[in-house]
Amino acid sequence: MSLRQLFVRRSSVMVAAYLLLSATSCTAQSVPEPAEASNSTQDAAAAPMAKGEFQWPRLLNVRFDGVGDCGPLRFDWSQRPKAVWTIPVGPGYGLGSVAEGRYFHFDAADSDEGRVQRLRAFDLQSGQPLWSVQQPFDYRDLYGYEAGPRGTPTVAGDKVFTMGVDGVLCCRRVEDGKLEWSVDTNERYGVVQNFFGVGSSPLIHEDKVIVQVGGSPPEDQAIAPGRLDRVIPNGSAVIAFDRDSGKEVWRCGQDLASYSSPRTLQIGSQTVVLMFARNHLLAIDPEQGKVLWEHRHRADLLESVNAMMPVVRGDQVFISECYDIGGALLQVTLDGVQRIWEDAGKPRRNQAMRCHWSTPILIDGYLYGCSGRNNPDSDFRCVRWDTGEVAWNDERRIRTSVTLAGDHLVVWDEKGRMQIVRPTPERLDVVAEYDFRDRLSYYCWAAPIVVGNRMLIRGDENVLCLALDVSE
Repeated sequence: MSLRQLFVRRSSVMVAAYLLLSATSCTAQSVPEPAEASNSTQDAAAAPMAKGEFQWPRLLNVRFDGVGDCGPLRFDWSQRPKAVWTIPVGPGYGLGSVAEGRYFHFDAADSDEGRVQRLRAFDLQSGQPLWSVQQPFDYRDLYGYEAGPRGTPTVAGDKVFTMGVDGVLCCRRVEDGKLEWSVDTNERYGVVQNFFGVGSSPLIHEDKVIVQVGGSPPEDQAIAPGRLDRVIPNGSAVIAFDRDSGKEVWRCGQDLASYSSPRTLQIGSQTVVLMFARNHLLAIDPEQGKVLWEHRHRADLLESVNAMMPVVRGDQVFISECYDIGGALLQVTLDGVQRIWEDAGKPRRNQAMRCHWSTPILIDGYLYGCSGRNNPDSDFRCVRWDTGEVAWNDERRIRTSVTLAGDHLVVWDEKGRMQIVRPTPERLDVVAEYDFRDRLSYYCWAAPIVVGNRMLIRGDENVLCLALDVSE
């Protein structure tokens, strides 16, 4: 089966090429925002949330673990959570970030300038728009997927950082969205377009903005689209930029880009950046910009991709893909890795965890997450961390993402249905089920965000904010 057949998206989401604009000419423009963050769904009885008390400032939250910042929830899961507000969103697949009582959403839209990528800030309590900024961009998806951002904004202090589907990295002010600096990484480092564009999110470490780039030498720019097997790296797998100026600090890594995002890991007293790139898991010294070691993990298929974020417990790291070789648990040091267990070589039906685009959650020595590439080859399951033994799996056969809300897992399927699951290795313990297909449309690919007494979920065209009760 061809890659086009595997990943085809309805033709209405395809876009033509728009005005090519370099990063140096990107200008933030305040755009009047209609009151479409509707209050018509607002529940007057919803408990208010203290501004700034809870945060979700980056992809998978502060600790990269998908655990909601909500305190001990006291919510009656037998009742479907009530909608507080909804906002329409444009092309793109990600949810946003929450910091200091604001929700930041990154998507694409049409404007008088043509196609633009835009960043908007909303009041988390009411859904009312605070500001909106935009910049023209040029991106044509090779396989008909939406031509909007795949990444998640990262908020750090008074700055918010975005990485567009076109590879433009922007630093803006949280207060009003004003552009401080930007870098067109595709142009500067010679990135040959990945299958679905850029899908990684920025990591802020001390005074550096660390991003996955994966550039190639000039002669590779003429290679036919989609032939990544012919593309070679040029030492720019990962780039660090100065947080205040946008100047390059270092570059390293002989690899191309994946759809995963960088995260940190502590090995003894040393902070290490992990990057699950196209072919390898890279361990990087963020001070020196030096690759400490690399561990190959990718199926020998042109179409295969790595997308999940590595899961960490102490000095152990779990990585996975869904195309052939599945998952592996690694013991890591500053010098290299040892395999604890791996799926490679097993038939796919016997592999422990085959992660596609969602990252599992680790609770009390067990991984909970989606395994499989497509429906019906997918299920939600529980896997023992130290052995890879499958404790149980859900027989619904649908792709899901997952977030931990208090003591319960929020399992969100791609069609807009939600299960609340009590995490236990003994059995699949479904506490409640809700159907949001009346409010949200397919595809629902982003993992829910839980902050305080709010839960954010996303469909193809809307973000919905739900109210949860939280203890004082």
